[in-house]
Formats: sequence, structure tokens, C-alpha cells
Amino acid sequence: MKKNLTKNIPLKIMSIIVGILVWLIVVNVDDPIITKGFVISDVQIINEAYVDQLGEMVMQDDRENSVRVYITGDRKTVNRLTSSDIKAVADLQQAQSTDTDPVMIPITATCSGILPENISVSPQNLSVHLEKKVTKEFAINVTSDDSKPAQGLEIASLTANPEKVRITGPESLVGKIDSVSVDVSSKLDGIDQDTMITDAELTITDKNQDTLSSNSMSYLKFDNNGKVNVTAKLWKVRSDIRISAGYTGEPAEGYVVDSVTTVPETFSVAGSEEALNNLKLQGNTIYLDNENVDISGKSNDVEKKVNLSELLPDGLKLTSGSSTDLWITVNILPEGSKIYSFPTEDIKVKGLPDDLQLAFEVADIELKVQAEEGDLSQFDLKSVGAVLSMDDWEEGSYEVPIKISLPEGYKLLEDVTAEIKISKVSNVDSSSQ
Repeated sequence: MKKNLTKNIPLKIMSIIVGILVWLIVVNVDDPIITKGFVISDVQIINEAYVDQLGEMVMQDDRENSVRVYITGDRKTVNRLTSSDIKAVADLQQAQSTDTDPVMIPITATCSGILPENISVSPQNLSVHLEKKVTKEFAINVTSDDSKPAQGLEIASLTANPEKVRITGPESLVGKIDSVSVDVSSKLDGIDQDTMITDAELTITDKNQDTLSSNSMSYLKFDNNGKVNVTAKLWKVRSDIRISAGYTGEPAEGYVVDSVTTVPETFSVAGSEEALNNLKLQGNTIYLDNENVDISGKSNDVEKKVNLSELLPDGLKLTSGSSTDLWITVNILPEGSKIYSFPTEDIKVKGLPDDLQLAFEVADIELKVQAEEGDLSQFDLKSVGAVLSMDDWEEGSYEVPIKISLPEGYKLLEDVTAEIKISKVSNVDSSSQ
């Protein structure tokens, strides 16, 4: 048996080689005809001018975004093809009628090296709608989100050029447009001088506040191809600006104005060089001559809230992130009285358990003190005693009464409270275990 296997080895090897060669010849000579399908997702609509002259535009059904093209030919040729070798077009002039809805346009596919009779398309027609063509003009809104220029600078203005854009498209689509904007956030971070951003792309937002898809955008035509230039102008920032506010009228009989305060006390602005120079000449103070608080006949504090951004002189603006709210308070007290700030660190705490700790939420509390006779010229704040005592001490945040002791001849006009926070004392040994 072994002898038979090893006999005529060269002849056997030659037989194998001949068999392989014969198989290769058969495969290459016998190239069968096959049919293969290709998905084409970009059917080109041609001769749109045919309906444009009627004042109409073509809109394709969203559902019909692709067709399948079948190519028949010898296997070797067909297997070399890809979708990019095939072109599918829909000729509007070949539509049977443009008066129907939808309009059905025959689809023709071509492929280099393939005869037309060997190409078929499914579906055979492209479904489209014809809509009235309209043109509408929109203002361009420039946005910068939270972008920050270099330290000490603020964006004073962002101006688009052009400031308006004309958009032409199908009536239903143009009617959905709510706003047109351009976002230049990525171009402004860290800039230290006035800057122009060129060829910024427009973003279209519909009335549902959604951004139009790329498919919808493809039906719209814009001035300047939907691109604008944006100029960013910078102003310098100045901090510690104060407000000077006044009042009109007189308080009730027996009462006087103690002070006029604002919250915030100071704030920051950005401004042009001229406006900042004028502000410096005024001691970095803005005088609100037209926002006086009327205190006529009042016996209690009077507070007025105003929009600070509307009160700034020309050439000034609040810095980004600043609140526009300004509270003006005219503090009214009985004659012979005054408001004093008493440090919370001088309040004596009684009865606090050893395993608890207490923190005051503010640095000072207000004491409204009145002299029973004469004035307050001899009043000494160091002679005031303040005590905090509670029956039940538990963790948490509280507003608690403070017992105030005044020297003889003076009285407290209002009860005093303080906000505190009580927490457990942390034990280093136990917390590290």
C-alpha cells in the first residue's frame, strides 16, 4: 500500500497542477450573466427651471430618499461596480403632468459601460410636490454664548454684515422660519482687540425652536450663499462702580432718613474710552437723578427695585453675567435713633453642647437704637451685650432671636434675629477610621 502511494509522485503532482489550470480556464471563460442591485440615495432632479418659470419650486417627499438600481451583465463587469459608478436623474420635463399632487417624475439611471436596456430602476418614478416660491427678509441675530475675550475686556457689540438676509424657498418651508442667527462663540475666546469674523454660516430656527435640517436647508436660497461677516467690538472693564441714589418728599412727623443704601453696593461695567473717562471724573459713581424714591409720609423703610442696565449712561454696559436688578432702600427711623452694625463674633452663645458647633451666616446684625432722651452722641457700641440661647440644640439651619442689652437711656426699636447653622463637631480620630 505504501509502495503504491509513493509510486509515480512526479506524475501525480503534474496531474494536480493540470487540474488547477483547467479550473481557472473554465472559470474565466465561463463568465455567467448576473443581475445586481445598488442603492442610490441622491437622485438628481434636472430641468427645475421648467417649473421655476411658473413661480414654483420642487420639494421631494421625505420618505422617498433613495431608489434601487438593478444592473444586468457579465459577472466580472457587474461585480466591479459600486454605487458611485451609477447616476440617477429625474427629469421634470418628462413628468406626465405638473397639475397633480404629488407630481410623478420618471427616473433614469446610467452607468458607464452598461447598455440602457440592462439597467432598471425601482421605483420607476420620483414623487415630488410643487410649491409656490416666496422670498422673505429676516434680521440676522449674532450670538456668542459664554465666550470670553481676554481678561479685562468685554464684548461691547457684535454686528453682522449684512444685517439682514433674503431667503427664497417653498412657501411652507419659509413660513416655518422663526429666526436667523449666526453663532461666533468659537471665534471670540481670548481675543484682545476688535475682530472681524469672515464667512460665518447662518443657522435657521423654526417656530418650534428647532434648527432646520440639512435636507430642509437644501431647498432654501440665501443672499451671499448664507454667509456673513461679523465684527466684534471690545470695551475695557472697570470695577467697583458705585450708585448714588436719592429720595423725594419728607417722612412722617417724628421720623428722619437715616441713610440710602443700594444692593449691590458696587458693580462692574464695560465701556468706551470716552465713557470710562467721564465716569472717572465722577469718582466712578453713577448718579441716578431720575430714580429718586418717594418717601412722603413714610415711617418705615422704603425700597424700590430698578433695572440698572437701563440707567447706565451712553457708552457703558454691565459686564456679562451681572444682574440687572438694583434695589434702592431709604432707611427711615424715628428721630433720635440710628442703625448700628454689631459683629456676630461678639454674640455670646450659651448652652451649646460640646458635640455641636455653631456658625453665623452673616458677619453683622443690625441694631436700631433710639435715645430715650437727647441724642446718640454718647452711645458706645462696646457697651452693648448680645446673647444667643436655645432650649433644644439640634443640627440644622435656624433663624433665632438674639437678646440685646443696651446701656441705660437707650432702647431697641426692633427685635433682633440672626441666621445660624448648627452641625456636629468632627472628630479627627473617628473620621479617619
